[in-house]
Amino acid sequence: MAHMIENLYGVRAGARGVAQAAVRACRGPGRERDLVVQSLKAAGAATLAWAVSGWWLRDPVALMAPWVAVVLVQATVFRSLFKGLQQLVAIAVGTLLAAGAEALTGNTLASVALVLPVVMLLSNWPRLGDQGIYGPTTALFTLTSGPVSSLTVSHRLLQAVLGAAIGIAVNALIFPPVHLRDIRENLSGLARGAEDALACMAERLSEEDWSEETAADWRRLSNRLQQRQESLRSARLWSHESLRLNPRLPWRGRRKLPPVPDESEDQRWGSIVAQIGGITNTMIDIADENRTIPSPDHQALGDYGRLLCALAAACRARADLICLPSAPDDEETHTRLDEALDSVERRHDALHKHLCDQRSVSAATTAVLGTLLIQAQNIWHDIAPETWPRATAGA
Repeated sequence: MAHMIENLYGVRAGARGVAQAAVRACRGPGRERDLVVQSLKAAGAATLAWAVSGWWLRDPVALMAPWVAVVLVQATVFRSLFKGLQQLVAIAVGTLLAAGAEALTGNTLASVALVLPVVMLLSNWPRLGDQGIYGPTTALFTLTSGPVSSLTVSHRLLQAVLGAAIGIAVNALIFPPVHLRDIRENLSGLARGAEDALACMAERLSEEDWSEETAADWRRLSNRLQQRQESLRSARLWSHESLRLNPRLPWRGRRKLPPVPDESEDQRWGSIVAQIGGITNTMIDIADENRTIPSPDHQALGDYGRLLCALAAACRARADLICLPSAPDDEETHTRLDEALDSVERRHDALHKHLCDQRSVSAATTAVLGTLLIQAQNIWHDIAPETWPRATAGA
């Protein structure tokens, strides 16, 4: 009974997610709307290919055209062309080898047994990428869907070319995809995630009862940040690729594209993510009772938590500068960043002086908290703009 209730909750959560995605697609541009557009384009390309090959030309192997067309409506025009060439090569190899085996043996079973090992090996050829699997599937279709003749073989190859041409044309001429928006969205998610991770650590360090479970929660936050960093890298690659061979964006028209954050911001936030991961690892070692790493004094950890809180505020302001189109010229945002960096500097210098006072600080606090302070200082320097006059203060 409990299992059925759990499944019901899962179904309800999935239905709610689909409904929310549909609402976001209707509200405005975004990933959900891009997915709807690409899906409709793929369905339209397959329908058009079938109308031409099956209804107009009445070809006996008309299935090939819509099959190829629906696959080649890819996420970018360049990818459609590249995958199209790979797929046509795989289909041609599978079809010709199957026809040759049938002519040699005269028996379908023997031909399948003879040709499949060969085309399966060829399907793993790196030059064919993930399109290599169309070699063996086409060979099977050729051998099992009817008598093999020079006429059916030529028709199959021509239908594949027709489907590829329709799929590529639909993707290139009807709302050709451009993925510039994904960069800003992913960079914003990474920056907000870094802010949340620092704020969460700052909040729990002010409490006396934080434990190994708390450190495990921080580990999950750090892992999520790394996943967002990978998503950002992928978005950069998709963005560059979507500009290649895109008829929607001639060279003159690219000047009118909305600006995207510079790639240096990816490196900046990647460095911040790495430092947050280092802080998390140190905290996990401190919380682990089986380790010999001593725990710093509670007061020192509380001061360090307040430093992380100031860093989270600086992250928020820095994220606004790069993630909001109007923020770079917003004086209020620059003021918030300067105030947050001033707070970071004060707390950093106070904690540094406290660590240097051997009379009031234990050796354990000096050793462990010194490492944490260096990691926080690196985050501070990554957040601070190059024009900030005190960016290297206290180094």
